[in-house]
Amino acid sequence: MQTPRRDLLKLAGGGMAASLMSANPLRAADSDRVVGAHIAGSLFPVRRFGAVGDGTTIDTPAVNKAIDAAAAAGGGVVHFSAGTYACYSIHLKSNVTLFLDQGATILAAPKPADGAAGGYDAAEPDVPWHAYQDYGHSHWHNSLIWGEDLHDCGIAGPGRIWGKGLDRGWGRNTFDEEDKAGAGNKSISLKNCHNVFLQDFSILQGGWFAILVTGVDNLTIDNLTIDTNRDGMDIDCCRNVRVSNCTVNSPWDDAIVPKSSFALGYARSTENVTISNCYVTGTYQMGSLLDGTLKKFTGAKDAPRIGRIKLGTESNGGFKNISVSN
Repeated sequence: MQTPRRDLLKLAGGGMAASLMSANPLRAADSDRVVGAHIAGSLFPVRRFGAVGDGTTIDTPAVNKAIDAAAAAGGGVVHFSAGTYACYSIHLKSNVTLFLDQGATILAAPKPADGAAGGYDAAEPDVPWHAYQDYGHSHWHNSLIWGEDLHDCGIAGPGRIWGKGLDRGWGRNTFDEEDKAGAGNKSISLKNCHNVFLQDFSILQGGWFAILVTGVDNLTIDNLTIDTNRDGMDIDCCRNVRVSNCTVNSPWDDAIVPKSSFALGYARSTENVTISNCYVTGTYQMGSLLDGTLKKFTGAKDAPRIGRIKLGTESNGGFKNISVSN
């Protein structure tokens, strides 16, 4: 009898294209290798490390164990099979890809009750340059998925990230509430990284930022669908960035925002950025883009729709070689 096998990912084009190769179920005993043009590593299913995926059990310890194991092995793919994985802060690491399979959702768990232990990682201490940009831009660790000083890593679909338990700031939650122990306010947050890809998944209700990338170079964002309650993606102090084939519905704030803030503690330009073949809108009620109902707001003042593709706010370092097409 042939041993059941599943070649989960075929990574190509810089490790950015993922496709399912077989319908055979992944078994705990499988030891198949993931081989592609630019990475070769073991497959690390989060369920093998204790994740439950029932939407209630906090799966953060199991997910971070899987990531640690992949990193210790020199790299690999951390696999989320179908299920809903309630999590607090997930720590992405170098040479690791998170793969969200069809039917898989990483759910931002609700903040613990005041005074209770646990929750999202603490925001970094305030710094002297905090006054130069929004609170959200000065902190990365209080996020659902975050990484700092990483290289050669990414997240691929076709699953979903649901930031249900994240705060969104901006009057609805004050800065004091954002800074409380255990609170989180971003879906994906990366600082000082290079060779990063984000591809094929969707984000629902992403919090203050669905994606915040600061000082991230050689970045590819492709084929994402973001249906969110504040900014879609902020590309801050980054260089060599390709954003393509994305759909962003962000009725209450901006969709795609190149910035060059002072969040790193010095002025750094954002440069060599292309944004192409994207659909950006604030027309639809949150969630109705992803569920296909495309429900519009009933009143003109229901959502501010601040900007679609916007450069300039909170920016000190300037912009060079920015191209927006189609």
